[in-house]
Amino acid sequence: MEKTEKLYHIQLSEKELQGARYAIIAGDPGRIPKIAACFENPHQLTFNREYNSWLADCAGEKVVLMSHGIGGPSTAIAVEELFQLGVRTFIRVGTCGGMALEVKAGDVVVVNGAIRAEGTSREYLPIEFPAIADLDVTCALRDEAKALGVPFHVGVAQCKDSFYGQHDPQRMPVSYELLNKWQAWLRGGALCSEMETAALFTVCSVLGARAGGVMLAVWNQEREAAGLPQETSHDTESAIRTAVGAVRRLIEQEHC
Repeated sequence: MEKTEKLYHIQLSEKELQGARYAIIAGDPGRIPKIAACFENPHQLTFNREYNSWLADCAGEKVVLMSHGIGGPSTAIAVEELFQLGVRTFIRVGTCGGMALEVKAGDVVVVNGAIRAEGTSREYLPIEFPAIADLDVTCALRDEAKALGVPFHVGVAQCKDSFYGQHDPQRMPVSYELLNKWQAWLRGGALCSEMETAALFTVCSVLGARAGGVMLAVWNQEREAAGLPQETSHDTESAIRTAVGAVRRLIEQEHC
C-alpha cells in the first residue's frame, strides 16, 4: 500500500498519520474535539461517515483521536484500518450503564475484560477465547484514575449489540434468554454494560495490538431497581482525562 493511499472507511493514509502508534477512540464524533483539546497541536484530519479523525502531539509522539460510532462492526473497522496505518495501542473512551451496585453515575470504569454477548468478535475468534485488555494499558488507566482522584472501578464489562434489548428486554421474543443471562452477568460480578470493548479487545488480540478501555457510568439501572440513590451523568471529562494521562504514561514508559 502506498503511504498516500487512503483507506476506504476512515479515509486516512499512512502519510497523514505521521508515524502515530497510539490512538484514543470514542463512539461519539462530538467527543473527539474535547479529547483533542487535551493534547498539544491538535488538528482535524478528516470526517467520513462516523469516523471523525484528529491528530495531536503528546510527549514527543503523534496520537490519533478518532470516533468509531456505535457498536462492534464500526469499531472493528476503525481498529483494522488504523492498524494498517501503523497504530499499535488503542484506548477506548466511552460511556456505560452501571450494573454492580457500587458503580454510581459519574464513576469511571476501567475495563479489563469483556463479556462477548455481541456478534462482531465471533467472526474473529471462537466464543471460548476471552476478550481481555492489555495489562500495561489497564495499569496505566488505573494509575491515572487513582492519581486524578476520580471514583473508579476496575473489572468486567458486558457487551451487547442491542441497546433496547438491554433496556426493554421484556418485549423481546427472546426475553427469557436476555433476562436470565443478565442475572448471570450480575452474579458473576460484571461492573457495567456497553457495546464496543469486546470487539476492540478481540480484534486487537488477533492483530497483536494493545487495547484498553475507560468508561463513564451514565447511570445504573440496578441501583434504581434496588431503590438506591440514583442520578444521571453525561460528563465524560474524568474518563477523557484518565485516557489522556494513560497515553502519556505509556509513552513515557516507552521512552525510559
